[in-house]
Amino acid sequence: MKETKKIGIIICDRYRDCAGGKCFRALKNREGAFSGYKDHEVEIVGYTSCGGCPGGNVEYAPEEMQKNGAGIIHFATGLVVGYPPCPYIEHFRDYIKTKFAMEVVVGTHPIPQKYYITHMKLGTWEDPTWQDLIQPTLADEATRLVYD
Repeated sequence: MKETKKIGIIICDRYRDCAGGKCFRALKNREGAFSGYKDHEVEIVGYTSCGGCPGGNVEYAPEEMQKNGAGIIHFATGLVVGYPPCPYIEHFRDYIKTKFAMEVVVGTHPIPQKYYITHMKLGTWEDPTWQDLIQPTLADEATRLVYD
């Protein structure tokens, strides 16, 4: 029997009406930041927005997700592909790791090609910190095009 990983997903409040279609497709296909779960069952035990800048929901949503069994929080890909990308993402990651002792993964579905092209032209992700942050959601061009 495969081990079940229980996760929570926090999305950018700009996309608070997002139904999560790309995230759920990527989870089903084990693509993007979900590729690490190929040998695991995954249960989503929470899905919410950050609460809007500067992310007030980040203070308590992970705790509720943890009470539902979550051991991992995923920040939705929208936090890195929106413009501008979330300026608080490192603070959120560090806060959740420190306060709740939970693993934090930046990203869900692969970065869509249209966002990849725009951010490459703008140089948004040139900083080594951003290179590390987007790593889980980078994919080949064919996969990025599927998520456009």
